[in-house]
Amino acid sequence: WLVYCKHIPASSLEHTFSLDTQRLQKRYVELQRSLHPDNFSQKSSKEQEYSEEQSALVNNAYRTLQKPLSRAVYMLELRGVLLEEGTDAAADPAFLLEVLEINESLAETRSQDEVSTIGRSVREKLKDLTERMNSSLNKGDLLTAKELLAQMKYFTNIEEKVKDRITEGC
Repeated sequence: WLVYCKHIPASSLEHTFSLDTQRLQKRYVELQRSLHPDNFSQKSSKEQEYSEEQSALVNNAYRTLQKPLSRAVYMLELRGVLLEEGTDAAADPAFLLEVLEINESLAETRSQDEVSTIGRSVREKLKDLTERMNSSLNKGDLLTAKELLAQMKYFTNIEEKVKDRITEGC
């Protein structure tokens, strides 16, 4: 958020993973009201350009912070943790087996109720991972946070598959 909203005093920003999403949305709306390009249509081209740039930055910041997975990636990057693609090979074999089993169950499921049950289970796992991520980042335990991020990616992927199945009607 700090990177995206340069014109906000740093003292008013918190570098925490946990956040109040309603407060985030309220602040987003406030910023967009003041920065939106429509408000600058009668201004100089330089002011219009600045407005477009800042409005785009606020949009990007909001999208990043709104979801736990992208927020976790951002928070780790702020702390200097580089996240290379395809580095999940070191993941715990038991965890990978669990993910494989959930994916297989989802693929074999034929009823909407069963898909919904899997979806609830995955949301609970994501909620737990989000709480653990918050704790790890607050403690400065970046190694654990990086491992949790990998798990969050897997479960977020499954959550998307569940949403697709529900939309398709199984």
